[in-house]
Amino acid sequence: MPPHRRPRAALAMDPAAARAVLHNDVLAELAGLTAPSPLPALHDLGGDRARQVLSGTELLITGWGCPPLDEAVLASAPRLRAVAHTAGSVRGHITDACWERGIEVSSAAAANALPVAEYTVAMILLSGKRVLETARDYASARARTDWLHDRPGMGNYRRTVGILSASLIGRRVIELLRPYDFRVLLHDPFVTDEEAAVLGVRLVPLERLFAECDVVSVHTPLLPGTRGLVGGRLIAAMRQDATLLNTARGAVLDQDALTEAVRAGRIRAVLDVTEPEVLPPEHPLWDCENAFITPHIAGSLGNELRRLADLTVSEVARWARGEGFAHPVRRERLAYLA
Repeated sequence: MPPHRRPRAALAMDPAAARAVLHNDVLAELAGLTAPSPLPALHDLGGDRARQVLSGTELLITGWGCPPLDEAVLASAPRLRAVAHTAGSVRGHITDACWERGIEVSSAAAANALPVAEYTVAMILLSGKRVLETARDYASARARTDWLHDRPGMGNYRRTVGILSASLIGRRVIELLRPYDFRVLLHDPFVTDEEAAVLGVRLVPLERLFAECDVVSVHTPLLPGTRGLVGGRLIAAMRQDATLLNTARGAVLDQDALTEAVRAGRIRAVLDVTEPEVLPPEHPLWDCENAFITPHIAGSLGNELRRLADLTVSEVARWARGEGFAHPVRRERLAYLA
């Protein structure tokens, strides 16, 4: 695309997502890169106004709540050549029709990976230090106990951490763990020993990952082949007092088997995701002292949403200059992505 011409663009996302991610200064940056100004904002792609806007749109900036870009929508957008997504997964709106058209797709998944990785590393460290249960016991006793002898298993020195899947997030966790005194094991059937060596981890079979690690952190995308991947046999193989940490999707775990092991006091669980996404009020995990459950907060929230917007602006600028996306989504990689 000639560098002097601004591509015609539009926004397609839930209005609440647009308000959260695309603040006025971000919209001003986009206005300097694209036309028209202000950018038209769509959340229903089937109405008369949407068809009118899409008829001239070359670049679509999407976000949470964007409807599927199916054949009917693309028929209204004959000039559409690229989609820049302000969030992570594009599975909800990028269809086969997009790939068949040859539409270029970008995602802010790399920006969203960092806060998830930060959350994961924080929970690994807190788990090893037994911070959550120690704080609870301290609040109950209101007095200091024999801290030199009460918790001999406490600490993070030479702990073994297992990473399930060298996904974008899994790789970022591995990177952030490097300054610590951890031994890091990895299971990922698509990673070679040579790649693992470059990452600085040891590649191991799935069963060994669960049997040897003090903490296992799950970063596997939810795909037909990974649903229930972490089943009762793997959970039963975990060390006494080991921690199972899940920031991926709840359905990757056999939640009944996990609940049984946690209720028995065998293992700890740190869960940012569950199946269903909000557990029923009567679910026993709510009352387990060795389960720590957060409401899917590991990903970008608050001021972290600005990182998604900044990456998207950078991608739009590159594409407008004719340089292509720095964070493209490839059709052939979809089978391995969330």
